[in-house]
Amino acid sequence: MNPRNFLIRGLLAGLFASFLAFGVAYFVGEPQVDAAIAIEEAGSAAEPPAADAPADDGHSHSHGDDAGTEVSRDHQSTWGLATGLISVGTALGGVVGLAAAFAVGRIGRLRPGQSTALVALVGYVSFSLVPFLKYPATPPAVGNENTIGDRTLWYFVVLAISVLAAIGAVVLARRLLPSLGTYKTVLVSAGAYLVAVLITCWAMPTVNELGDFPADILWYFRRASLFTNAVLWAGIGVILTGLIGALHQRETLEHARREMASTL
Repeated sequence: MNPRNFLIRGLLAGLFASFLAFGVAYFVGEPQVDAAIAIEEAGSAAEPPAADAPADDGHSHSHGDDAGTEVSRDHQSTWGLATGLISVGTALGGVVGLAAAFAVGRIGRLRPGQSTALVALVGYVSFSLVPFLKYPATPPAVGNENTIGDRTLWYFVVLAISVLAAIGAVVLARRLLPSLGTYKTVLVSAGAYLVAVLITCWAMPTVNELGDFPADILWYFRRASLFTNAVLWAGIGVILTGLIGALHQRETLEHARREMASTL
Protein backbone atom coordinates (compact mmCIF):
# COMPACT_ATOMS: atom_id res chain seq x y z
CA MET A 1 0.00 0.00 0.00
CA ASN A 2 1.51 3.30 -1.09
CA PRO A 3 0.38 6.95 -0.90
CA ARG A 4 -0.81 6.80 -4.51
CA ASN A 5 -3.36 4.12 -3.59
CA PHE A 6 -4.66 6.29 -0.77
CA LEU A 7 -4.72 9.45 -2.88
CA ILE A 8 -6.70 7.93 -5.75
CA ARG A 9 -9.21 6.33 -3.39
CA GLY A 10 -9.44 9.54 -1.39
CA LEU A 11 -10.26 11.54 -4.53
CA LEU A 12 -12.93 9.00 -5.48
CA ALA A 13 -14.38 9.05 -1.96
CA GLY A 14 -14.48 12.83 -1.99
CA LEU A 15 -16.18 12.86 -5.39
CA PHE A 16 -18.96 10.49 -4.35
CA ALA A 17 -19.35 12.16 -0.95
CA SER A 18 -19.76 15.56 -2.61
CA PHE A 19 -22.81 14.28 -4.50
CA LEU A 20 -24.36 13.24 -1.19
CA ALA A 21 -23.53 16.63 0.31
CA PHE A 22 -25.03 18.40 -2.70
CA GLY A 23 -28.33 16.60 -2.17
CA VAL A 24 -28.43 17.75 1.44
CA ALA A 25 -27.35 21.31 0.61
CA TYR A 26 -29.88 21.66 -2.20
CA PHE A 27 -32.94 20.21 -0.48
CA VAL A 28 -32.21 21.32 3.10
CA GLY A 29 -29.96 24.37 2.86
CA GLU A 30 -31.03 26.26 -0.26
CA PRO A 31 -34.62 26.97 0.94
CA GLN A 32 -33.11 28.76 3.95
CA VAL A 33 -30.78 30.74 1.68
CA ASP A 34 -33.78 31.81 -0.43
CA ALA A 35 -35.61 32.90 2.70
CA ALA A 36 -32.59 34.93 3.86
CA ILE A 37 -32.24 36.57 0.43
CA ALA A 38 -35.92 37.50 0.49
CA ILE A 39 -35.42 39.19 3.86
CA GLU A 40 -32.35 41.03 2.56
CA GLU A 41 -34.19 42.25 -0.53
CA ALA A 42 -37.17 43.33 1.53
CA GLY A 43 -34.90 45.35 3.80
CA SER A 44 -33.18 46.98 0.81
CA ALA A 45 -36.51 47.89 -0.73
CA ALA A 46 -37.66 49.49 2.50
CA GLU A 47 -34.63 51.79 2.70
CA PRO A 48 -35.15 55.30 1.29
CA PRO A 49 -33.08 56.07 -1.83
CA ALA A 50 -30.03 58.26 -1.44
CA ALA A 51 -30.38 61.89 -2.39
CA ASP A 52 -27.84 61.62 -5.19
CA ALA A 53 -29.14 58.28 -6.48
CA PRO A 54 -30.43 58.26 -10.08
CA ALA A 55 -34.16 57.97 -10.57
CA ASP A 56 -35.49 54.47 -11.15
CA ASP A 57 -37.10 54.27 -14.58
CA GLY A 58 -38.40 50.76 -14.01
CA HIS A 59 -35.65 49.10 -16.03
CA SER A 60 -32.58 47.19 -14.96
CA HIS A 61 -29.34 49.18 -14.94
CA SER A 62 -27.17 46.05 -14.81
CA HIS A 63 -26.14 45.20 -18.35
CA GLY A 64 -23.10 44.80 -20.50
CA ASP A 65 -19.61 45.19 -19.15
CA ASP A 66 -20.62 47.99 -16.77
CA ALA A 67 -22.28 45.58 -14.33
CA GLY A 68 -20.13 42.56 -15.02
CA THR A 69 -21.36 39.04 -15.56
CA GLU A 70 -24.30 38.13 -13.36
CA VAL A 71 -25.21 34.58 -12.39
CA SER A 72 -28.86 33.83 -11.83
CA ARG A 73 -30.05 32.49 -8.52
CA ASP A 74 -31.20 29.27 -10.24
CA HIS A 75 -27.68 28.62 -11.52
CA GLN A 76 -26.14 29.50 -8.16
CA SER A 77 -28.32 26.98 -6.33
CA THR A 78 -27.75 24.17 -8.85
CA TRP A 79 -24.67 24.15 -11.08
CA GLY A 80 -22.78 26.65 -8.97
CA LEU A 81 -23.46 24.79 -5.75
CA ALA A 82 -22.66 21.43 -7.35
CA THR A 83 -19.40 22.70 -8.87
CA GLY A 84 -18.25 24.17 -5.58
CA LEU A 85 -19.06 21.09 -3.54
CA ILE A 86 -17.55 18.67 -6.07
CA SER A 87 -14.32 20.71 -6.23
CA VAL A 88 -14.00 21.07 -2.47
CA GLY A 89 -15.17 17.54 -1.70
CA THR A 90 -12.80 15.89 -4.17
CA ALA A 91 -9.82 17.92 -2.96
CA LEU A 92 -10.73 17.25 0.65
CA GLY A 93 -10.96 13.53 -0.06
CA GLY A 94 -7.48 13.60 -1.55
CA VAL A 95 -6.09 15.38 1.51
CA VAL A 96 -7.75 12.88 3.85
CA GLY A 97 -6.37 10.03 1.73
CA LEU A 98 -2.81 11.34 2.00
CA ALA A 99 -3.20 11.91 5.73
CA ALA A 100 -4.50 8.35 6.09
CA ALA A 101 -1.49 7.05 4.15
CA PHE A 102 0.83 8.86 6.54
CA ALA A 103 -1.04 7.48 9.57
CA VAL A 104 -0.80 3.81 8.56
CA GLY A 105 1.39 1.99 11.06
CA ARG A 106 1.85 5.09 13.19
CA ILE A 107 -1.28 4.88 15.36
CA GLY A 108 -0.90 1.89 17.62
CA ARG A 109 -1.88 -1.45 16.14
CA LEU A 110 -4.77 -0.16 14.07
CA ARG A 111 -5.27 -1.71 10.67
CA PRO A 112 -5.21 0.63 7.64
CA GLY A 113 -8.99 0.79 7.48
CA GLN A 114 -9.26 1.60 11.17
CA SER A 115 -6.58 4.29 11.06
CA THR A 116 -8.29 5.80 8.00
CA ALA A 117 -11.58 6.05 9.86
CA LEU A 118 -9.80 7.70 12.80
CA VAL A 119 -8.11 10.23 10.50
CA ALA A 120 -11.48 11.15 8.96
CA LEU A 121 -13.07 11.55 12.40
CA VAL A 122 -10.24 13.69 13.78
CA GLY A 123 -10.24 15.73 10.58
CA TYR A 124 -13.97 16.45 10.80
CA VAL A 125 -13.84 17.49 14.45
CA SER A 126 -10.73 19.66 14.17
CA PHE A 127 -11.14 21.09 10.67
CA SER A 128 -14.92 21.51 10.43
CA LEU A 129 -16.86 21.07 13.66
CA VAL A 130 -14.84 23.10 16.18
CA PRO A 131 -14.39 26.22 13.97
CA PHE A 132 -18.09 26.05 13.08
CA LEU A 133 -19.13 25.96 16.73
CA LYS A 134 -17.13 29.13 17.44
CA TYR A 135 -17.95 30.99 14.24
CA PRO A 136 -20.99 29.33 12.63
CA ALA A 137 -22.05 30.03 9.07
CA THR A 138 -24.35 32.99 8.51
CA PRO A 139 -26.90 33.47 5.72
CA PRO A 140 -27.23 36.56 3.52
CA ALA A 141 -28.46 39.70 5.30
CA VAL A 142 -26.58 38.73 8.49
CA GLY A 143 -23.33 40.35 9.54
CA ASN A 144 -21.62 43.67 9.00
CA GLU A 145 -19.80 43.83 5.67
CA ASN A 146 -17.15 46.07 7.26
CA THR A 147 -16.07 43.29 9.62
CA ILE A 148 -16.01 40.39 7.16
CA GLY A 149 -12.22 40.54 6.92
CA ASP A 150 -11.79 40.31 10.69
CA ARG A 151 -14.35 37.53 11.00
CA THR A 152 -12.66 35.51 8.26
CA LEU A 153 -9.27 35.93 9.94
CA TRP A 154 -10.66 34.85 13.33
CA TYR A 155 -12.25 31.78 11.78
CA PHE A 156 -8.99 30.64 10.20
CA VAL A 157 -7.08 31.29 13.42
CA VAL A 158 -9.44 28.96 15.29
CA LEU A 159 -9.22 26.42 12.47
CA ALA A 160 -5.41 26.44 12.45
CA ILE A 161 -5.13 26.11 16.23
CA SER A 162 -7.73 23.33 16.26
CA VAL A 163 -5.88 21.33 13.59
CA LEU A 164 -2.51 21.82 15.31
CA ALA A 165 -4.03 20.82 18.65
CA ALA A 166 -5.47 17.68 17.05
CA ILE A 167 -2.07 16.76 15.61
CA GLY A 168 -0.50 17.38 19.02
CA ALA A 169 -3.13 15.18 20.67
CA VAL A 170 -2.36 12.33 18.27
CA VAL A 171 1.39 12.65 18.93
CA LEU A 172 0.70 12.69 22.66
CA ALA A 173 -1.46 9.57 22.33
CA ARG A 174 1.32 7.70 20.52
CA ARG A 175 3.74 8.42 23.34
CA LEU A 176 1.33 7.58 26.16
CA LEU A 177 -0.15 4.42 24.64
CA PRO A 178 2.62 1.97 25.72
CA SER A 179 2.49 3.10 29.35
CA LEU A 180 -1.17 4.05 29.92
CA GLY A 181 -3.09 1.69 27.67
CA THR A 182 -5.83 2.55 25.20
CA TYR A 183 -8.55 3.78 27.56
CA LYS A 184 -6.45 6.22 29.60
CA THR A 185 -4.57 7.38 26.52
CA VAL A 186 -7.79 8.32 24.74
CA LEU A 187 -9.03 10.21 27.81
CA VAL A 188 -5.79 12.15 28.29
CA SER A 189 -5.22 13.04 24.63
CA ALA A 190 -8.86 13.96 24.00
CA GLY A 191 -8.89 16.00 27.21
CA ALA A 192 -5.73 17.84 26.17
CA TYR A 193 -7.28 18.70 22.80
CA LEU A 194 -10.52 19.82 24.42
CA VAL A 195 -8.69 22.11 26.86
CA ALA A 196 -6.67 23.66 24.01
CA VAL A 197 -9.70 24.45 21.85
CA LEU A 198 -11.79 25.68 24.77
CA ILE A 199 -9.07 28.15 25.76
CA THR A 200 -8.74 29.24 22.15
CA CYS A 201 -12.47 29.75 21.69
CA TRP A 202 -12.69 31.64 24.98
CA ALA A 203 -9.81 33.94 24.02
CA MET A 204 -11.04 34.71 20.49
CA PRO A 205 -13.51 37.59 19.93
CA THR A 206 -17.22 36.89 19.94
CA VAL A 207 -19.30 37.91 16.91
CA ASN A 208 -22.82 39.21 17.54
CA GLU A 209 -24.12 40.89 14.40
CA LEU A 210 -27.50 39.21 13.99
CA GLY A 211 -29.66 42.27 14.53
CA ASP A 212 -33.36 41.50 14.11
CA PHE A 213 -32.85 38.61 11.70
CA PRO A 214 -35.48 35.87 12.32
CA ALA A 215 -34.08 33.30 14.74
CA ASP A 216 -35.87 30.36 13.13
CA ILE A 217 -34.38 30.95 9.67
CA LEU A 218 -30.93 31.44 11.21
CA TRP A 219 -31.24 28.18 13.14
CA TYR A 220 -32.46 26.21 10.10
CA PHE A 221 -29.67 27.66 7.94
CA ARG A 222 -26.93 26.80 10.43
CA ARG A 223 -28.37 23.35 11.02
CA ALA A 224 -28.38 22.73 7.26
CA SER A 225 -24.78 23.95 6.97
CA LEU A 226 -23.67 21.69 9.80
CA PHE A 227 -25.57 18.75 8.32
CA THR A 228 -24.04 19.30 4.88
CA ASN A 229 -20.50 19.33 6.30
CA ALA A 230 -21.21 16.25 8.40
CA VAL A 231 -22.54 14.34 5.38
CA LEU A 232 -19.51 15.32 3.29
CA TRP A 233 -17.04 14.20 5.95
CA ALA A 234 -19.02 11.08 6.83
CA GLY A 235 -19.20 10.13 3.17
CA ILE A 236 -15.46 10.56 2.74
CA GLY A 237 -14.74 8.60 5.92
CA VAL A 238 -17.09 5.71 5.22
CA ILE A 239 -16.26 5.32 1.52
CA LEU A 240 -12.50 5.73 1.97
CA THR A 241 -12.44 3.37 4.93
CA GLY A 242 -14.25 0.73 2.88
CA LEU A 243 -11.93 1.17 -0.10
CA ILE A 244 -8.77 1.04 2.01
CA GLY A 245 -10.08 -1.93 3.98
CA ALA A 246 -10.79 -3.84 0.76
CA LEU A 247 -7.35 -2.95 -0.61
CA HIS A 248 -5.63 -4.09 2.59
CA GLN A 249 -7.55 -7.36 2.61
CA ARG A 250 -6.69 -8.02 -1.03
CA GLU A 251 -3.00 -7.28 -0.52
CA THR A 252 -2.91 -9.38 2.64
CA LEU A 253 -4.41 -12.35 0.80
CA GLU A 254 -1.99 -11.85 -2.07
CA HIS A 255 0.96 -11.72 0.33
CA ALA A 256 -0.21 -14.89 2.08
CA ARG A 257 -0.66 -16.62 -1.28
CA ARG A 258 2.89 -15.71 -2.31
CA GLU A 259 4.33 -16.96 0.97
CA MET A 260 2.48 -20.23 0.59
CA ALA A 261 3.69 -20.59 -2.97
CA SER A 262 7.29 -19.94 -1.92
CA THR A 263 7.18 -22.86 0.56
CA LEU A 264 6.15 -25.39 -2.09
